[in-house]
Amino acid sequence: MSEDELQAAPIPDLEDNGGEAGDIDLEMLLDVPVVMTVEVGRKSLAIKDLLSLTPGAVVTFDRSVTEPMDVMINGTLIARGEVVSADGKFGLRLVDIVSTKKRLEQLN
Repeated sequence: MSEDELQAAPIPDLEDNGGEAGDIDLEMLLDVPVVMTVEVGRKSLAIKDLLSLTPGAVVTFDRSVTEPMDVMINGTLIARGEVVSADGKFGLRLVDIVSTKKRLEQLN
């Protein structure tokens, strides 16, 4: 096939419909596994401080207990939520979802 015969594949413009998925067919992506993590907070430690931790030690993070936790998918912030208990297990109630436009901006 020569360069004259090549054509660019059409790429849907998310901005045309306000950044929402709209008419884009996401069916083929529904079975793709992703890693979901909930971030309580962050703490920077020197290795000597890390090695001095013992059972029962308390490590404080950069976040207040009243702040929502970050919900990350493959390292990208997608939502924030608060911890709940359901059937004896921890869960997370989503209180804020990051807009599609902002999630796409995070990737750049």
